[in-house]
Amino acid sequence: MAAAFAALGGLVVGSFLNVVSYRMPRGESLIAPGSHCPRCGTAVKPYDNVPVIGWLLLRGRCRACRERISARYPVVELLSAALAVAVVLVKHSAHDIVLGLVLVAVLVPVALIDLDHRLIPNKITLPAALLAVALGLALRPAGVPEQLIAGAAAAAFLVVFALAYPAGMGMGDVKLAGVMGLYLGRSVGVALLSGVFVAAVLGLAIMARVGMASGRKTAIPFGPFLAVGGLIALFAGGPIVHWYLHSVG
Repeated sequence: MAAAFAALGGLVVGSFLNVVSYRMPRGESLIAPGSHCPRCGTAVKPYDNVPVIGWLLLRGRCRACRERISARYPVVELLSAALAVAVVLVKHSAHDIVLGLVLVAVLVPVALIDLDHRLIPNKITLPAALLAVALGLALRPAGVPEQLIAGAAAAAFLVVFALAYPAGMGMGDVKLAGVMGLYLGRSVGVALLSGVFVAAVLGLAIMARVGMASGRKTAIPFGPFLAVGGLIALFAGGPIVHWYLHSVG
């Protein structure tokens, strides 16, 4: 039952995250006007705005002008639902479930916006940071010091890279790392290392395909890799940290 509610909620939230990722970097209101076709401006009917199903019934086109609607919309909705279900199934305490669901709702639009605009908005990271601390105080006050330490350590770790290589990493990435630390605690180390590893693998693949010189000039936003690392840490960070501490000990 919990997974079913998480799936439905994830679809609805995923639909809103599509709005956030499209409108926020353009400086548009997230509330008004309602959903509409960007080409002809026709308002989307409520029955056409049902997550995933509406897109399928319209066959991926605006009902009025037949402009193509990107398949990214239902993909984001389905991904958000799948991640929400995974959080509910994997996490067990109210604290971990709530923080996990909020982190997913933060990482999805951040990754999309950074991919499209090479930008991680402060309008997402700042409220997310404040909400993480507020939720920690409400649900597990004893864990707040770890949250704060993890957030500061993660941000400090990426500051070094941002200062050394400003062309490849910006302060938006640093702020996102700090936010992830507030949600993941000590598992944020897994997130950062996973993000760096995935980015390095992709970078090597690009250089192998287009050549060393061209590959090094290819600009790739780091936010999506941090988001992937954050999801890895969210679902597997605890066991990985546990394994590492016991193997070292």
